[in-house]
Amino acid sequence: MAEDNKTDAPQAVPTDKAPQQVPPNQESKPKRRFRLRTVLLSSAAALIIGIGGTLGAGALYLHNQTAAANADVTYVPNSFKDLLKVYSDVKANYYTATSDKKLVTGAINGMLKTLNDPFSQYLAGDDFTSLNTTVSGSFEGIGAEISQGDGHIQVVSPIKGSPADKAGLKAKDVIMSINGKSTQGWSTTKASSTIRGKKGTSVTLAIKRGSDTFNITIKRGVVPITTVTGDLSDQNKQVGVITITQFADKTNTELKKTITSLRKKGAKRFVIDLRQNPGGLLPQALETASMFLKNGQRIMQVQQRTGKPEIFTAGKQYDQGFKVTEPVTVLVDSGSASASEIFSAALQESRQTKLVGEKSFGKGVVQTVTPLTKDSEVKITTAKWLTPSGGWIQHKGLTPDVKVSYPAYASWPLLNTKKTNTAGTVATDIGTAQKILNLQGAKLTQTAGYFDDATETAVKNFQTVHKLTVSGKLDAATKTALNNTVYDLAAKNDPMMTKAVATVAAETK
Repeated sequence: MAEDNKTDAPQAVPTDKAPQQVPPNQESKPKRRFRLRTVLLSSAAALIIGIGGTLGAGALYLHNQTAAANADVTYVPNSFKDLLKVYSDVKANYYTATSDKKLVTGAINGMLKTLNDPFSQYLAGDDFTSLNTTVSGSFEGIGAEISQGDGHIQVVSPIKGSPADKAGLKAKDVIMSINGKSTQGWSTTKASSTIRGKKGTSVTLAIKRGSDTFNITIKRGVVPITTVTGDLSDQNKQVGVITITQFADKTNTELKKTITSLRKKGAKRFVIDLRQNPGGLLPQALETASMFLKNGQRIMQVQQRTGKPEIFTAGKQYDQGFKVTEPVTVLVDSGSASASEIFSAALQESRQTKLVGEKSFGKGVVQTVTPLTKDSEVKITTAKWLTPSGGWIQHKGLTPDVKVSYPAYASWPLLNTKKTNTAGTVATDIGTAQKILNLQGAKLTQTAGYFDDATETAVKNFQTVHKLTVSGKLDAATKTALNNTVYDLAAKNDPMMTKAVATVAAETK
């Protein structure tokens, strides 16, 4: 991720709402895995299909539904008289003055709550901004990927051409403070919310680079978000591995460029990695899926409250004639949702592409976003989306053809860097730390969360190896280093990717 995401991810994507230690249901988000180590600071605008929170679906129906909503706005049913009476009573007689905006917001939220639908929401303020940021294809910020490191926030890399890049920020720079506030023990979520801001405003970072410490003031600007990356597999140089983090404004263009580039490098087949992809713009799901299907093949169906399902098929109207005929395998997990499920189901059913990994999230409904004011909107569920064959995946998800799980440690909870654990205490964090230390060869017999003498010795040994202050305590810097060892291990040991590459390599055209 980079500066903000995430992403109510369902939110990834580019928001860093966090996240998630339980298996997802219709209201939860996917597990936060150790391999998701950075977060993108952002602030911009768009519409999406996603898994929950401020994410939703509906670009396809936005225009018509908005027109209908505006046409009907003057009609007020008789039952609303009671609502108006209560409003008048509160305004006239409540013992303290009340805000019209607060009362109206409460009424709207109460109305939507009766639907018992986590995807139907009133969005204003930060929620409005979060929805519109997620898949705009650009954001307002400084443009740098960050992660936790040595108890502070570390720059992974500045985005090329971004304000951070132009200001001279470099990989491995440590952000010691933001606008004078120390980042000691901060999470990437807190750092992202503090650094991000509107175009034209500035943020001052205290940077430690090697033995030097200095300040950099960066004026925030518009930074493009890259949602598609690709490279040849280390396992097989004829397999191009393409990762799509979300379906944003320019995902189809980025995908075409990535495929073209990989073909030139020698790729003759592809793995499309949609793990932890929370969704995005519906038109982008249609346009990207169409590239992999023959014209006329079904991509998806959409069924509103009344009428027959509307069927969407591949064709030049979506892909402009750009086709991928090479063998393809798609990677999914419990964080693959909505638009990524549309893409996956289209390829699985219409092209007989094999899905590898875990069962997907299971969001089979579409939301429509209706603007209310310049900084508020309402999002309600208006339709189901169905797979090419008419299946409805709501709460079920897509079942992979080749089931592969993450290593157990990939789902361990992140260590809480805000709290220090010491010898003689008991805590969940201690138990997780003991397991991580064993991954490093500690051979501890106590992994139930009691901080015994053997654990203290193992912590001191770990601190020595990683050149940390040798205190024997699980402090912020030590916990960050322990988290990073699992991140690194998960990156090196990816059984899903290994299987996906092997699967597509074995396929014939």
